[in-house]
Amino acid sequence: MKLILKLVFFIFSIINTYAQQTSVTRSKDLESAYDIQDSVMIKTRDGALLSAMVVRKKGVSAPQPVIYQHTIYVREKGRDLASLKTAADHNYVGVMAYSRGKRFSPDTISPYENETTDTYDVIDWISKQKWCNGKVGMYGGSYNGFTQWAACKKMHPALKTIVPYAASRPGMGLPMENNVFINPNYEWAFYVGSNKYLDTVAGNDRQRFRRMTFRWWETGAAYRKMDSIDGVPNKFFQRWLAHPSFDAYWQKMAPYGKDFAHINIPVLIFDGYYNDSQNSSLYFARELQKYNPKTPVYVVIGPYGHFGAQTGGESIVNDYKVDSTAIINVRKITYEWFDYILKNGTKPQMLKDKINYEVMGANEWRSAPSLDKMANGFVKLYLTDNKSGDFYVLKEKKPTQSNYLYQEVDFADRKAQNNDYYPDPIIRKEIETSNGFTFISESLKEPMLVNGSFLAEIKASINKKDMDFGVTLYEVMPNGEYFHLSYFIARASYVKDSTKRNLLKPDQIEIMPFSNTHLVSKQLSKGSRLLVTINVNKNPYAQLNYGTGKEVSDETIKDAKEPLKVKWYTDSFVQIPIWK
Repeated sequence: MKLILKLVFFIFSIINTYAQQTSVTRSKDLESAYDIQDSVMIKTRDGALLSAMVVRKKGVSAPQPVIYQHTIYVREKGRDLASLKTAADHNYVGVMAYSRGKRFSPDTISPYENETTDTYDVIDWISKQKWCNGKVGMYGGSYNGFTQWAACKKMHPALKTIVPYAASRPGMGLPMENNVFINPNYEWAFYVGSNKYLDTVAGNDRQRFRRMTFRWWETGAAYRKMDSIDGVPNKFFQRWLAHPSFDAYWQKMAPYGKDFAHINIPVLIFDGYYNDSQNSSLYFARELQKYNPKTPVYVVIGPYGHFGAQTGGESIVNDYKVDSTAIINVRKITYEWFDYILKNGTKPQMLKDKINYEVMGANEWRSAPSLDKMANGFVKLYLTDNKSGDFYVLKEKKPTQSNYLYQEVDFADRKAQNNDYYPDPIIRKEIETSNGFTFISESLKEPMLVNGSFLAEIKASINKKDMDFGVTLYEVMPNGEYFHLSYFIARASYVKDSTKRNLLKPDQIEIMPFSNTHLVSKQLSKGSRLLVTINVNKNPYAQLNYGTGKEVSDETIKDAKEPLKVKWYTDSFVQIPIWK
């Protein structure tokens, strides 16, 4: 028996050794199929050096179109090379350039600040290489999505298309949303800015930043002192705080205003209903449609979070099981798009029209010619002071007399938190009703498709000069559970103009219209109801606006003094887009 076991072991050893040798041989054979330049240095017009990699298929002498990625994320070499080999496998040249100061670049790291010029210079360099046929396409997600739009600030003639996934827009979706700084962006500055690669130690140290956040919350220190509490200087955080308005600092990082009129290349956008930076990503689409309606802008959007929008979705997002049809192959569609634009191929079958969206609850894809035409009607609901159980009533008829609901918020009290707006989990068995106000509609007499971004006009008066507030939209399903549809968070003094702060006049009614809420498509059931919450934003996860009118980053708990007193007027309304 022992002899048989030894023989079996010997045979398996031979098989294993052969398999390993075969694997190594295959790996080398596969590697030899590519011409890899992994230490390319590209000089910019102002003398900076950018680190880049170029991958081509061996044996191809004719110039080819180029797929270019520009990123601040320097990951392990094998992973980045794999994406470039994918480009080569699709008969393109793959190029990846890293942000200034990253990888082998000797320059200073400055997230966001140099990408408009650096991407132009890289495209210019690519276009002059003998292996380039003069056509360049870009793709990638998050920061890589932003760099594509940055490349469109001044269009290079060789750039023929971009495919941004869940693109960020500095100053709009991060590090602040509608002029409110959001705490999780603080740690990102260390993750990408601490060294030439990625600071995974800091990036994975959730407890460090959690301690910092709650220490700041408990002590009532100024928001600007966050890095003092952390014990490590955060120069990028401080630089961003110096620009609370969407001013020239942010505007120069990507197309702004009339810059969009010069973007004349087709664009394909991937995004998600639960992508934190959705208002950034769709801002680009809306502005391009506004300033240059002839430019073809395609959007594919579904029930995805920030990472799911870059990969084609996950079966579970924020505890919600998505429809099976929502799962797609983003990379496959991306290369079909490149073939369509750069090689005169056929348009991806996925793109039935300009806007292609998955309807949650219906398990189907639909399409529309534009974001605005996703809806062909609206449900307009007014806030009321009529109570119905734990909630107030939403009415379709405007009240003949405007009353108000009164709220007090004591910023010196750190036991209570306000505005639980974040969509995690997406489906809840109950919602917070101990503060703020919640309004509910009548039951739907027939199914309804909510399709697009809700609008609102909130009327309020406060005893101070400013406040941060949030509005959240839910479906109350027939089983009594709450399905998170969309939300909005903003600083009142910036609602009308994100570029300039206009302080509120104490005890005077202010009208605050807004539309840049998170887009969603959801099939509501007969018997469902719509529910709206409105609340002052006060929690450890974002800046605290004490309402003094001073720069919010400098306010402390000493500025709390008298509680914030809010009168929410009942002729305020929300307008929900639907498809009839």
